[in-house]
Amino acid sequence: MKQEAEILLRVVVAILLTGILGWEREVVGKAAGLRTHMLVGAGAAMFVGLGQLLVLEFQSFGELLRFDPTRLVEAVVAGVSFLGAGSIFFARRNQSVQGLTTAASLWPTAGVGMAAGLGRYVLAVGSTLLVFVILHAFAWLDAKARKSDSDRKTS
Repeated sequence: MKQEAEILLRVVVAILLTGILGWEREVVGKAAGLRTHMLVGAGAAMFVGLGQLLVLEFQSFGELLRFDPTRLVEAVVAGVSFLGAGSIFFARRNQSVQGLTTAASLWPTAGVGMAAGLGRYVLAVGSTLLVFVILHAFAWLDAKARKSDSDRKTS
């Protein structure tokens, strides 16, 4: 019961941290926003936590049980990749790809969830801050550069 409560706390931390990333996506009007990012982070944390519980549950089997924790990471990444691919689409009318940054933001969101799920809070918080800066600050710089470029073209 104590281990489950600890994993649940980790899931809550993952939800809070990935909510920050989802909020940024939501504010800029992206389809995969707050709830999507929170669910990805919660799922990643939960799957990593379940992996830890599985190891504890079957540790009495000793050498008979072979467990590779990286397979959990692979499963989470594959699932999140599927979600990310669904958020990308090609707009024929203006020949542009849309949703790529949001899809890309789901990957580190899963990473934040996995870090929180492992109880690696410094890594989870630090990664959240770095991804937030990439999403928010660089979007601001990109907007300024585009404005500057369009000002030069109209001059």
